[in-house]
Amino acid sequence: MEKFRENIAVRREKAILVGAILKQEADSDDELAELTALAESAGAIVVDKVQQKIASIHPATYIGRGKAEMIKQRVKRNKADVVIFDNDLSPAQVRELEEVIEAKVVDRSELILDILASRAQTKQAKLQVDLAQLEYTYPRLTRMWSHLDTVTGAAGGPSAGAVGAIGTRGTGEKQLEIDRRLVSKRITELKKEIADIDKRIVREIETRRGLFKICLVGYTNAGKSTLMNALTDAGVYVEDRLFATLDTKTRQWALGGGKKVLISDTVGFVRNLPHQLVASFKATLEEAINADLLLHVVDVSNLDAHSQAQNAKKVLDEIKCGDKQTLILLNKADVVRSQSQFEFLQTIYPEAISISAKTGMNLDLLKEKVLQIYMGRMLLMRITASAGDGKIQSYLKSNATIQKQDYDDNTVVMEVWLGKNQLPELQRYKPIQIEQLDE
Repeated sequence: MEKFRENIAVRREKAILVGAILKQEADSDDELAELTALAESAGAIVVDKVQQKIASIHPATYIGRGKAEMIKQRVKRNKADVVIFDNDLSPAQVRELEEVIEAKVVDRSELILDILASRAQTKQAKLQVDLAQLEYTYPRLTRMWSHLDTVTGAAGGPSAGAVGAIGTRGTGEKQLEIDRRLVSKRITELKKEIADIDKRIVREIETRRGLFKICLVGYTNAGKSTLMNALTDAGVYVEDRLFATLDTKTRQWALGGGKKVLISDTVGFVRNLPHQLVASFKATLEEAINADLLLHVVDVSNLDAHSQAQNAKKVLDEIKCGDKQTLILLNKADVVRSQSQFEFLQTIYPEAISISAKTGMNLDLLKEKVLQIYMGRMLLMRITASAGDGKIQSYLKSNATIQKQDYDDNTVVMEVWLGKNQLPELQRYKPIQIEQLDE
């Protein structure tokens, strides 16, 4: 019902949370823990929670009319403004639920997009969130076309509602058809703008070819930005809230001995990340796709850490980098709330490193491990180059262990121990001859 949807934002509104869980999928005592964090991050005041196990999804109301009537009574008792579902609802289901409950109904994806709209700061992030919101909104125009300005304007971009106000209404054409055309046009414009930004970002990533690239991934609020700052003094914005940062930052990380790598932070993941968001943030996630190593940060102070780690892995699989070399970091190990869960995580991730990005605990161990991965298996190589080529000699002195060095006329022959992963970078120096001595 349109009268309940004058604004999709839930800031400072009293909210009732609803989780409808299919019986075969229930895996936690508190399935609404994450939704609670999301709602509070959006600024809502949670006044009640309803958790219901269902055998199947009701086509009209998702939870069934009887349960919807019960929620209606709770809305009245708590004087709630909005009911937030931990499920993705169809436009028809939202319309039916609002008619029964007599309050605004917001589903999970809509809530996440609302949070991201309030977080977006840069032009790129605003465009990406605008696109995700519009693609989410388009099939729902049958019930909320008159309020599109409040839907798309939240992220700071031009709104479809604003476009519709410029005397473009044709005689005899329905308002809904006009708004659909305007939204479709705006989606096309946003995709073009984002595509231009994507091309620039891809070009930037291409210039890093030959450099070892690391990407921080993981659940939102796991401590990725704090770790980024601890390793590189990047000055990335940090706050204890979900989706505190949306923009990718890339910095150099010195591993010691003159060896440097590039490390990037990425947008955090959540369970069931809206597919519109994954699509619109494609360029942002490009850093993970093109990385040589992923550092998967897991917040072990969270009682749902294992589930969060699994959900982050699902997103990595979705963007086609689930098989990429990954190092698990059990972050916030200094404030573990469940020792049994911590020991369980250490058991299922035996190669993981327990760290604290905030205190610096074991960051030296992390650096040593990353250096080993960066170097790869050590190979004994014979390098023949011009004696006057100072660049190759300087590179080898900084990045290899020199066993032998001989000069012959205008040529220098060096036998060195070098990491296998450094060969592509070494081969950029020309003219040069490389011969592997050990097998």
